[in-house]
Amino acid sequence: MRFFRSPTTAFVAPYAAFMALMAAAGLLPPAVRPWSYVGQIVLCGALIIGYWRFYKIRMPVRWGFTLSVAILVLVLWIFLRLPSNETGFDPSIFRGNPLLFYSVVGVRFIRLTIIVGFVEEIFWRGFLLRFLVKDDFESVPPGTFTWLSFLVVTAGFCLEHGFADYPAAILSGALFNLVYYRTRSLGSCILAHAVANFLLGIYIMRTGQWGFWQ
Repeated sequence: MRFFRSPTTAFVAPYAAFMALMAAAGLLPPAVRPWSYVGQIVLCGALIIGYWRFYKIRMPVRWGFTLSVAILVLVLWIFLRLPSNETGFDPSIFRGNPLLFYSVVGVRFIRLTIIVGFVEEIFWRGFLLRFLVKDDFESVPPGTFTWLSFLVVTAGFCLEHGFADYPAAILSGALFNLVYYRTRSLGSCILAHAVANFLLGIYIMRTGQWGFWQ
């Protein structure tokens, strides 16, 4: 039972579950795959709620700076994407059934903004950025900078994305790190990430650039 009370488990488990379910979703037929995201929302959401006391997330600070970074990340993601043959997920296949269409899109947005925002920031900024400074990461003050932690987290954040998104992902990882250094607030990192993803989702829906949605 000690495993379930471990701070390391609290910060790593939601991300590990998310990545495992992502890998499993890739094995499913495209028409079924969107519903696997319900499992990601439920399981990762349950883990975050269950371990909430470990994260000590406070209200975001420096809102202007944080939201400016979110907008910059959006711009980078749109304009720096490399040419790719990936078609991505096109929800228009459900247009014949409005209820189904909006349900699928709604699940996509919940996953894209809330789940991804929390899961990735809790792991990358809340855990690994501090763990690489000191094994006892909870004793490391938020916003502590070392070149090792900065470079490893930036690279790791980049590599978890598709190759076409590498240029934007590596710069976005560095910018989200910067939010943590400047605000010393995990809540601000989550806000920046969630807003950037939400705006990207709006852009995808308006333009039909489904390749951004894997």
